[in-house]
Amino acid sequence: MNASSTAREAAPDTSRRAGFAAHDTHDDFDGGAGERLPPARPAFGGRTWREIAHLLLNLPEGIVGFVYVSVWLYVGVGLSITVIGLPLLALGLMGARYVGRFERMRARRLLGVRIEEPSPLPRGRRGTAGFFPWLWMTLKDPVGWRSTLYSFIRLPWGVLTFAVTLCSLFVLWPVLGYLARAMTNVDRAMVRGLLSPSDELERRVAELESDRGVVVDTAAADLRRIERDLHDGAQARLVALAMGLGLAKEKVLEDPAAAAQMVDEAHGEVKLALQELRDLARGIHPAVLTDRGLDAALSSVAARCTVPVSVGVELDARPAPAIEGIAYFTVSELLQNISKHSGARTAGVELWRTKDRLLIQVRDDGRGGASTATGSGLAGLAERLGSVDGLFVVDSPVGGPTVVTAELPWRDRSAAG
Repeated sequence: MNASSTAREAAPDTSRRAGFAAHDTHDDFDGGAGERLPPARPAFGGRTWREIAHLLLNLPEGIVGFVYVSVWLYVGVGLSITVIGLPLLALGLMGARYVGRFERMRARRLLGVRIEEPSPLPRGRRGTAGFFPWLWMTLKDPVGWRSTLYSFIRLPWGVLTFAVTLCSLFVLWPVLGYLARAMTNVDRAMVRGLLSPSDELERRVAELESDRGVVVDTAAADLRRIERDLHDGAQARLVALAMGLGLAKEKVLEDPAAAAQMVDEAHGEVKLALQELRDLARGIHPAVLTDRGLDAALSSVAARCTVPVSVGVELDARPAPAIEGIAYFTVSELLQNISKHSGARTAGVELWRTKDRLLIQVRDDGRGGASTATGSGLAGLAERLGSVDGLFVVDSPVGGPTVVTAELPWRDRSAAG
């Protein structure tokens, strides 16, 4: 009894263990008890599908671009002997710019290629107003011609990519992703090579536009300063001088002693007015700079500084007057800052030439902390030097010392004259 009972009890246990094993196997297949299988996913990711869409669109886009370019280019060249041929070419190039813009947008959305838009053609600037300047500027537009070349070579490439991609969708599905990546890499290279702006040219144009604004603002500020100095200084003294001489003229016969005193006072006003006019002329362009050059002019500026300044100028020739004037006023303003704000005991100025650059270094042992980022006069100096392709670097840790290095392009005086 006990043995058979034990056997009967063992049989259900065996069946239960087999059921549990089967259930465990089913759970493993389902991803665990109570879990569902992840949703089915396509073989390719979103990026690959966008690349495939771009390749399939190459053919219709290539046909449209090729037809457009062929029509205006062939007709324009054929009619170039007439009055409408060149304007037609110019209009076609302007339209090619829009074709390039559309292709950059398509590459940005489908291929992830980020390309900056080229600068627009200048309108309304000096030398570009009028029909013929506009015609010549448009006909030599490199952006339009590169977009035209892009539209020409896109048609055969579009036929190839469309055919390969469409066939691969049905025949070469396992390798379609690799083919799409390889062909879209060629597309990316074409877009970057033909539809990208010239980075160096665009940067240079932007710099020149910014520098022109700085030069205009600086010239306007200098004119306002000269006008203010004349109005508040020398002009006021000359008006007072004229009034004093008028009163002295009236008292010559009645009170000769008082008239003589008024003439003495007027003589003093004349001296002060002449001194102010000299200072004003020195602020515009000092005579010593014109006559004797930077060495003597900077020595004169250093002598007026409240801090002892050593000056070292190592130049075997004089630069162009414009560069010489900028160097002079740069050092002059830096020495004024040292007198007013640095608390320095000593300072030094050095100038030398290295190949085609004029280097200026002004140092002091003051409290430091100077920076061009605070909108001070140093920022104005940096802008002025930048407007002539110069550099301006300030090294001024808190506690000092301060070293300011300026760099200007060298232009020979004979060539400038």
